[in-house]
Amino acid sequence: MRVLVFGGTGMVGQGVLRECLLASDVEVVLAVGRSATGLRHPKLRELVSGDLVDLGRRAAELAGFDVCFFSLGISAAGMSEADYRRTTKDLTLSIGELLAQLNPRMTFIYVSGAGTDSTERGREMWARVKGETENALLRLPFKAAYMFRPGYVQPLHGAKSRTMWYRTVYAILGPFYPALRTAFRRTVTTTEDVGRAMLAVARHGAPKSVLETADINELATRG
Repeated sequence: MRVLVFGGTGMVGQGVLRECLLASDVEVVLAVGRSATGLRHPKLRELVSGDLVDLGRRAAELAGFDVCFFSLGISAAGMSEADYRRTTKDLTLSIGELLAQLNPRMTFIYVSGAGTDSTERGREMWARVKGETENALLRLPFKAAYMFRPGYVQPLHGAKSRTMWYRTVYAILGPFYPALRTAFRRTVTTTEDVGRAMLAVARHGAPKSVLETADINELATRG
C-alpha cells in the first residue's frame, strides 16, 4: 500500500504513522502537515506546508496513493463556531475533495471522536461540526470512507499530545490504563490500536462506515 498520513505530528497521528512504518505491506508513507515529524525511515517521505488549504499546487505529490489516514484536528475550546468550522470542516473537505479527484480508488479514513453528532442538530458545537464533516466526507467519490470515533486514547510508544493539559492527564492515568481498559473496553483504546485498526480497515474494509471505540479495538486484533 501507498499511504498518506495527515496530522502525523499529533498524538493519534504519531501512533498511526508508527504502525504504517512497521507494516510489511506498506511501501511508502507520505506524511503531510504544517511541521515535520522529525522521523527518519526508508519508507517515509514528508510534505510540509504552512498552507494546507491550498494543496492543489502540490497535487502531483499527492497522486498515486491507496489510502489516506486523516487525523488533523484542533480543540474547540475557546473557538467560535465559525472559526472551528473553518479549521475543521472546511480544511478537511478541501483536502478530501482534492484527494478524491487525484485518487478515485482511495480509501479515506477520518479520525473524528466519540460523541460526534451525525444529525448535525445537537447542542454541542464541536459535535455538530464534526458530524457535518463526517457526512460530507461520506458523500465524496472515494472507493470507501470510514469515520473513526475513538473515546479516551492512551498514548503508547512515545506518542505525545501537543496540548500540555492533555499530557498531564495522560501521565496521571497512564499507570491505571490496564484497569481502565478492563473496566471501560467499549470507550478506551490506545494510539497503537487506532493505528492497527486503521490498517486493518485499509486492507479489508469494515462492515460499517462509522466506527466507535469498541469497533476500533476489535478491528485492531484482525491485522
